[in-house]
Amino acid sequence: MAVEIVAHEVRIDVGGSTPMNAFLARPADGAHPTVLVCAELWGLTDQVRDIARQVAALGYVAVAPNLYHRSGPETAAGFAESDANRTRAFDLLGHLTRDDVETDLRACVAHARVHANATGKTGVLGFSLGGHIAFFAATRLDLAAAAIYYPGWLPVAGTALSRPTPLLDDAPAIAARNVRTLLLFAELDHVIDADQRDRITEALDAAGVRHEEIVYPGAQHAFFFPGRPSYDKAAAADSWTRVQNLFNRELTE
Repeated sequence: MAVEIVAHEVRIDVGGSTPMNAFLARPADGAHPTVLVCAELWGLTDQVRDIARQVAALGYVAVAPNLYHRSGPETAAGFAESDANRTRAFDLLGHLTRDDVETDLRACVAHARVHANATGKTGVLGFSLGGHIAFFAATRLDLAAAAIYYPGWLPVAGTALSRPTPLLDDAPAIAARNVRTLLLFAELDHVIDADQRDRITEALDAAGVRHEEIVYPGAQHAFFFPGRPSYDKAAAADSWTRVQNLFNRELTE
């Protein structure tokens, strides 16, 4: 039976003069765990909103924040994919800070619990830059599970969140919080090569993180999204099943 969902734009207080805009989707009835949905470089696009609806249909309160909101109202709807917008988005990314992102994500969880009947357990789902942010979230927030798609820049400098040290250096914090972590990689990813994947696995092993890595043969970066040249239907379907199993096991059992 299909789950009836309700979805709408929300404004979330993050302690500043202007609230953060976000998209919230949830089952129409009952209390459910929260899943934070972290966007790609392009921000809070319609594609991200669709992912939030899919997460809600699985039985979760999905919250997708606009983490660029401090840079102005023009960021509210995300950006179409183009070279010019890529340059703009990287500039916005450079203005993010670890403390601001943590504040925003914590505010999303609090909003879901107060206004959307969310329960105490929380997970995170992120794609590309969003995977990078999901990994960061697992180092700072009390999460039960993190589903991370092709996360760039974990073992290297590359974003404002990689300063002063790469995020991978904080893997022990994920172990300390006991966050079950699923990382989903593409074999032919132009952003994350085999050496980086190996370094990520080694660091998670050394830290004692409960983790699993899946590498999809022949897949490319952004394989999850239909309509893109890199879309890989088989990899997308298998990965989504694994995400569902992770959240079902860690958030609802």
